[in-house]
Amino acid sequence: MHILAKRHNHQTTAAPLRLINVSRRGFMKGTAGLALGLYVAPLALGPCGQALAAGEGGEFAPNAFLRVTPDGGVVVIAKHLEMGQGTYTGLATLVAEELDADWQAVSVEGAPADTQRYQNLLFGIQGTGGSTSIANSFEQMRRAGATARAMLVAAAAERLEVSPDSLSVREGKVIHQASGRALGFGELAEAAAGQPVPEQVELKSPDRFTLIGKQRLMRRDSADKTDGSARFTQDVQLDGMLIAVPAHPPRFGSRLASVDDAEVLQVPGVVASVRFPSPTRDGDLVAVLASNTWAAIQGRDALALEWDDAQAFTLGSDEIEAAYRELAGTPGDSVTRRGDAAAALDEAAQVIEADYVVPYLAHAAMEPLNCVVDLQDDHCTIHNGEQWQTMDQQQVAQLLGLSPEQVTIHQLYAGGSFGRRANPISDYVLEAAAIAQAARAQGQAVPIKMVWTREDDTRGGHYRPFNVHRARLGLDADGKPVAWHQRLVGQSIMLGTPMESMMVQDGIDPTSVEGVAELPYAIPALHVELHTPRDIGVPVQWWRSVGHTHTAFSTESLIDEAAVAAGQDPYRYRRELLAEHPRWRGVLDLVAEKAGWSAALEPGAEGERRGRGIAVHESFSSYVAQVAEVSVADDGQLKVDRVVCAVDCGVAVNPDMIRAQMEGGIGFALAAALHSELTLDGGRVQQDNFDGFQVLRLNEMPEIEVHIVPSAEAPTGVGEPGVPPLAPAVTNAIHAAIGKRIRRLPIGDQLVS
Repeated sequence: MHILAKRHNHQTTAAPLRLINVSRRGFMKGTAGLALGLYVAPLALGPCGQALAAGEGGEFAPNAFLRVTPDGGVVVIAKHLEMGQGTYTGLATLVAEELDADWQAVSVEGAPADTQRYQNLLFGIQGTGGSTSIANSFEQMRRAGATARAMLVAAAAERLEVSPDSLSVREGKVIHQASGRALGFGELAEAAAGQPVPEQVELKSPDRFTLIGKQRLMRRDSADKTDGSARFTQDVQLDGMLIAVPAHPPRFGSRLASVDDAEVLQVPGVVASVRFPSPTRDGDLVAVLASNTWAAIQGRDALALEWDDAQAFTLGSDEIEAAYRELAGTPGDSVTRRGDAAAALDEAAQVIEADYVVPYLAHAAMEPLNCVVDLQDDHCTIHNGEQWQTMDQQQVAQLLGLSPEQVTIHQLYAGGSFGRRANPISDYVLEAAAIAQAARAQGQAVPIKMVWTREDDTRGGHYRPFNVHRARLGLDADGKPVAWHQRLVGQSIMLGTPMESMMVQDGIDPTSVEGVAELPYAIPALHVELHTPRDIGVPVQWWRSVGHTHTAFSTESLIDEAAVAAGQDPYRYRRELLAEHPRWRGVLDLVAEKAGWSAALEPGAEGERRGRGIAVHESFSSYVAQVAEVSVADDGQLKVDRVVCAVDCGVAVNPDMIRAQMEGGIGFALAAALHSELTLDGGRVQQDNFDGFQVLRLNEMPEIEVHIVPSAEAPTGVGEPGVPPLAPAVTNAIHAAIGKRIRRLPIGDQLVS
């Protein structure tokens, strides 16, 4: 079953695969272009399930996902990157649940790059993204734990000379209840390694869970991050290593014309400047190598560079928007068509028309991009907060003339990512490898740590795309929607990447239209069109929740306008239109109840007007509804006071982390709704640090409540689904407070008179 099989029947009713955000799941295996199918119901360990027998020093390693040490420790091998989202804890919970391990004895380490053993079962490659870590690992990791448990029990039965059925396992011990004898996992490790690997194991029923779904389970990465022992890329120190800081062009598409490094070599600590062919930009670039980061930055800034802008992108944000608005007035590629929307709009009693505009956005993770490359004659070792193992490994190998097996990647923690480290063309990893290769050719055969500054990170491109949506919604005499037409204009994330041939069909990039192409509301006629400009030279890629970031803003704003135009309650209006979608209605009902939707808002301070707004959206197979409460002062100053969130993400493996991810997603989205944007002037990005590209300040964080819908469904994503409903919930609340519709983000000073 191919991921795209239903997604791109553009002339009929959209029937997308609800299980997947194709933006980070429907990939090919590396650059070879092999089509992937959807992995359904992983019932076995798959290619990763082979026994590894005894590890070093008497360790027991029954499969690729865990090992038991002689002292009784359980080490879980995480194929997914831990970048703050709690993946290490979630994966460890699944293993420890079926193993009946002592949670305090469980630790986690990142898996090496090995697609055969550690592939994401929903991607077909090894990588983290699309909020898939728990979704694709839920049964696989549990089976890994259950397999180890069975082998430990078998070893204990032999040693104690009893039947395996007479033994139980609890908190890292195999216990013979009749005699009271108990053996710890460590005591059994060596013997367990000699046991045959069972072909079938029985998994626990939910009523027997002791860890899954339980509150206040201590995160497995908390101690390391608290005491400073956690290793991020910036912490890596190798013998002889030099720091490399590259110089990037001021405009996208500019070429390096000349370099004068005479002043650079006078900077204390600078060793050399290295010119190298850029793997992902036009022409050559130059990097400064130094013994420390500060010297490398000073040296880079001392370079006298001349840039050739003949092929550079030189438009400003206003010009891009004007071009997009012009395109929005012309027919685009048809994405979804059911009924005759044009005819229904002509006959509608009332038509609402609106343009929605969202800006370029940087990922702005806490840790700017960096990568360590140790290049040898016949091997390359990379140390990285690695999100994209298979693609990075293959593309680095191709650049260096090596086989993928000659590229080793050590996975470290990452200080956030929001998609940036899963770059479709492996831009920053390839840049680090290219610098190391050029340095080696120049006589610097040492490990290289490439570091981008915050300014490099902000101006480096690969942003959430700028988008303009033009929408028309027709209502009948009773205020019910009869037709919806929406035309989207925005760059494709997939075009120009190794995924283009697989993902873009009939000119449609599914990441551009997800969230609107499959609109759930019961509207008889729906027509969605897309314009994909190919002459905008600003690099773009997925950003936390990908296309849903802008489609949810447009759809949940427009449906709110319809409810108000119909004179109906926005919550109940949505609810009626979602009669065929019980999980959508489930989160909508829960959030309305918990937010006290039917009760009047408490009045604000003197001169303040208060409002409450609602929004609901599905992304990454999870359903999230949010209610925002805002206060608007006389001078237009906005305060988001409270956000209530309801989420249905299937089985709640770690409820505390689900709440944390919803809270984090709300804060992340609120920054974008209130402040964040990247603008261009003559092709130059105007923002370079947090003074210009504003993230959320502590005093702006609202009170947040998160409520989880109890569910027996398979677990789905939580890292990203908290983002999409926030902006429309806030802007709908603003309208409820002061009667003003916000149709472009960020809100900025639009309320200030």
